[in-house]
Amino acid sequence: MTTAIHPRAFATVTGPTATFVTVDGQAEPIHPTEGEDIRQAIVRRATHEARRTGTPVELVTSGDRGDHHLLIGTDGDLGPVTTDPPAPDTPALVMTGPVEGVPESLRGEEVREPAPRPGPVYAPPVPAAGPPDRPTFLTTPTTSTTRAAGWRGAFARVGIRVGPSAAEQRRAEDVALVSRHWAGCRTIAVANGKGGVGKTMTTAMLAAVYAREGGGNVLAWDNNDTRGTLGWRTEQGVYDTTLRDLLPAAEGLLSGTSGVSDIARFVHHQPADRYDVLRSNPELLATDQRIATAEFDLLMQVAARYYRVVVFDSGNDESAERWLRMVDSSYQLVIPTLAAPESAESAALLLDALRARDERSAVLADNAVVIVTQSERSSLPAVRRIADGFAGHVRDVQIIPFDPALKSGPLRFDALRPNTRDAWLRVAASAARGL
Repeated sequence: MTTAIHPRAFATVTGPTATFVTVDGQAEPIHPTEGEDIRQAIVRRATHEARRTGTPVELVTSGDRGDHHLLIGTDGDLGPVTTDPPAPDTPALVMTGPVEGVPESLRGEEVREPAPRPGPVYAPPVPAAGPPDRPTFLTTPTTSTTRAAGWRGAFARVGIRVGPSAAEQRRAEDVALVSRHWAGCRTIAVANGKGGVGKTMTTAMLAAVYAREGGGNVLAWDNNDTRGTLGWRTEQGVYDTTLRDLLPAAEGLLSGTSGVSDIARFVHHQPADRYDVLRSNPELLATDQRIATAEFDLLMQVAARYYRVVVFDSGNDESAERWLRMVDSSYQLVIPTLAAPESAESAALLLDALRARDERSAVLADNAVVIVTQSERSSLPAVRRIADGFAGHVRDVQIIPFDPALKSGPLRFDALRPNTRDAWLRVAASAARGL
C-alpha cells in the first residue's frame, strides 16, 4: 500500500457546531450558515485551508458524526486519503445542497471514504507466535459494580456468597450507564416554562450523579436570562465569576496554549459532588445579560472542550435565543414538574410546542424524561396521577419522593435520604439512555 502524505486539518463535531484545527495548529469554531449542514461547513472550511496552503489537505473528523478521513483538494475535490481503492462496504459521506468550493459533479452524490486510517506510522515487528495450545494467564476484567446489601451483604461478610437480587442488578446497570464516558461531549436540557417546578434542583442532582459515578468533568450551566438561582443553591468557588466573565475569555480558552485547569477561574467547583457550576448573575436584569446565538455557540465550544457532560438549567423564556439554542444543542430533554395541575400543564404544553417546532425538536420531545417530584409528604396520590398522565407521551416518567433536603438551601447529594438518592440515580440512568 502506498500512502499519500499531506498536511492535516482536524474537525471535532459537537452537536450542530464543530472545532476546526488548521494545519498550523490554530483552533477556531465552525458554525454552519443558514440552510447548511455542519458537514458542509467543515468541508467548506477545509477547502479554504487547502487553497490557503496551496496543497491538498487531509481532513480528519471525529465526534458526534463518527470518525472520517478525506482528502480535500484546492479545487474542492473530495477523495480518499490513500491511493488504494476504497472498500465497497465503507461508509459514505453524502453531500447535499450547495457547498462553496465543492465541484457541481460531487454535490448530492455519495463520496466513498475508507475506514479511518492514520497517516504513515511505524509498524513494529510482529513477535513470533507462542505455542498454539498455551493457556493465557490473563483474565478479562469485569465492570460489574454489584454489591450485596441487606442479609445478602451480611452473609457475604462471613464468606457465604449469595447472588445479587433483581433490584441490586438493576442498580448496578444504572451505575454503569451514568458512569459511561461517551466519545464527545453530551448535553442535557432541563426545561419547563413555569418557574418553581424543580429545574435547578434537577440540574444539580443530575450533575452530581454523573460526576460522582463517572469521575467528574461535568458542568451544570445556568442558561437563564432572569434570576437564575443555580449559583444560590450551590457552593461558590475561589473566584466570584459568572458566564459574563467567561465570554470575553472564550477565544483564549479554545487556543492551543490553554490548559485544562484554565477553566477553573470561571466555574465553581462542588467539592463533594465533583461537578462544576457555570453561574448566571441573578442580580442583573435580563436586558443586561442576554446571550445571542453566536455567543451561546462560542460558550458551547468551550464547554465541549473541557467537559464530557453538560446539564443546562434553563430559564422560563422559551423564546429567548439562548433557550432555543440550548434545545438545538441538546441530546436529551428532561422535564421536571410538581404534582400540581399548572406545573404539569406547562410541561405538556412544552412538549406540544417542541413537536410542532421542527423534526429534531419533536424527537427530543418524544424521547423526553419527565420527572414528577413529591413536594409534600401528603401529595403522593397526586404525583402518581400526574405521572400516569404523561405515560405513553414521552420515553420515561420517573418519580422523586419527598425529601426535606430538596426543598431549600444548598443542594448536596449526600444530604438526601437513601431512597431519594436511588431515585435520582434512576432518573440519570434513564436520561443517559438517550445520550
